[in-house]
Amino acid sequence: MLKIWGRKTSSNVQKVMWAIGELQLAHERIDIGGPFGGNREPAYLAMNPNGLVPTLEDGDLVLWESNTIVRYLAGRHGAGTLEPADAVTRARASQWMDWQLSVLGPGIGPAFLGLIRTPPEQRDTAAIAASQAKTIDAMKILDAALDRRPYVAGDAFSYGDIPVAIMAYRYWQLVPQRPETPSLARWYAEIEKRPAFRQHVAAVKLV
Repeated sequence: MLKIWGRKTSSNVQKVMWAIGELQLAHERIDIGGPFGGNREPAYLAMNPNGLVPTLEDGDLVLWESNTIVRYLAGRHGAGTLEPADAVTRARASQWMDWQLSVLGPGIGPAFLGLIRTPPEQRDTAAIAASQAKTIDAMKILDAALDRRPYVAGDAFSYGDIPVAIMAYRYWQLVPQRPETPSLARWYAEIEKRPAFRQHVAAVKLV
């Protein structure tokens, strides 16, 4: 049985859990990191030297880096569905997964830390506003891409949608003053219908 190490409130853990939900895989998730601690213990560092979450155990395989885990699970259990069948669509899906790591995640990160994890009296309002502005700019890029296709990689939902949709959920929570982005809104409305998204992302409070 798959074993996932990581707390359910982590956006990176949510990527893996959402993929597992889409694929309906038997699994065990173990709380670690954040308030649970344990991620700096030698036994955990032996699996994941970064001391971060998530970590996946699948038999003899130990794997870390959330987007890599999602691609692995989709390739092994969802080839042709969660993992796109053709090379071009797979590449486009990976592109958006990498974009989440390089652009969207760093953009929204300060707003998340400032609004969710910082007491009001200690917040850096300028940093929060700058983060919100960067996130809006990033979401305009995604909106423009979604003008051309229903999902980030093509005509069907794929693993490429998972990381960006988790950040989109945070965008809806953390950036109340948003411009109109009709294609993004259309795509996100479809994402919200997915049971695995509702269970592993929307039902989990931002903390």
